[in-house]
Amino acid sequence: MTPEQRSRCMAAIKGKDTKPEMIVRKYLFSRGLRYRVNNRKLPGSPDIVLKKYKTVVFIDGCFWHGHEGCKYYRLPKTNVDFWRHKIAMNIARDYANGVDLRLAGWKVIRVWECDIKTKAKRGEILERLYQEIVGTEHKSNTYESPPDADQIAAEPRAPYGDKKN
Repeated sequence: MTPEQRSRCMAAIKGKDTKPEMIVRKYLFSRGLRYRVNNRKLPGSPDIVLKKYKTVVFIDGCFWHGHEGCKYYRLPKTNVDFWRHKIAMNIARDYANGVDLRLAGWKVIRVWECDIKTKAKRGEILERLYQEIVGTEHKSNTYESPPDADQIAAEPRAPYGDKKN
């Protein structure tokens, strides 16, 4: 296969709105979560962005993202060097994007295609995903005063209206 043919074949591969993505999105929506999809302003253009929870979710295909030990991750028998390099670069890019997102204060969750491919595991995995999202709500927009805030004042507290001379 020439590089041009390979390029045309890879261009035909769906990058968003894949079946695993739609399964996860429908589940989260049914549980009341609202999100944005493929936010290009964030590193890696996460599949799902839940701003309220400061959480992003990537739904990764086992082959394309090199899911080690998975039955769906097998290198093709032809052009092995090309595929090994391509998948290694995908893994490195995923790692770098995850680091950038975490440094920016986002929680990063990865869901593997094989985990939700069969209905047997799907329910448990999706429930765990939901709990991981809502169980760790960031409260970065709220301020809670320390418990003994009244005792940190520089002067003793006087009742309102009392004047000291």
